[in-house]
Amino acid sequence: MTLLRDDELSAAFDHASRAYDRLVAVNPGYHHDLRRSARRLRLPDGGAGLRLLDLGCGTGASTAALLAAAPGAEIVAVDASAGMLERAAAKSWPREVSFVHAAVEELGAAGVAGPFDAAFAAYLFRNVTDPDGALTAVRELLTPGGRLAVHEYSLGGSAGHRALWTAVCRGIVMPAGRLAGDAELYRHLWRSVVEFDTATEFGERVARAGFEAVRVLPMPGWQTGITHTFVARAPAPAEGRR
Repeated sequence: MTLLRDDELSAAFDHASRAYDRLVAVNPGYHHDLRRSARRLRLPDGGAGLRLLDLGCGTGASTAALLAAAPGAEIVAVDASAGMLERAAAKSWPREVSFVHAAVEELGAAGVAGPFDAAFAAYLFRNVTDPDGALTAVRELLTPGGRLAVHEYSLGGSAGHRALWTAVCRGIVMPAGRLAGDAELYRHLWRSVVEFDTATEFGERVARAGFEAVRVLPMPGWQTGITHTFVARAPAPAEGRR
């Protein structure tokens, strides 16, 4: 199979949105790891007075993680899948959280404008057609020195990491996807990871997009070598650097 992209991928997520929360609930540590990545933004004062962008929010798991890390912030959450977004927006949120139907490549057209103090993106960049362009677009929406955290399946590079990911997908993820009627999407999930950047390569991609202080942080537990947080910041004016 070829990877799903753009409207085709959004349509697959629309269909999968019905069972998505039930499926991720069986992933040990799924929500805990999202919260860990959101905390790695190291936002001050509980996010008070900050404006945050949640990219690829899905059914709202990443939004909840960001809200837990920054309960005082304004959060704009966006997703290209109308079905996923509908389920996210139907949940209970404080008034400072809003949802916008938009692909990361089309934020401006959807009325999403900066500046943002930080951006959080979970499981997004391996699913976009032009990850370099998407990273650049996000950087341009951030304030000088604004922070980025990317939570992503990005393999550590060893044969063992690839084998473990494949075993988990073939033994658990893809069978569950077939039972839910979303076999094609979960085959895409497996393949999109094995064909995407290694963790080192994606860190280098973030730096090429103009971000500074890029760090690649692994997840603990069974996802070590499979899931990473990439943290970075947008360039600050020369006089603001130390």
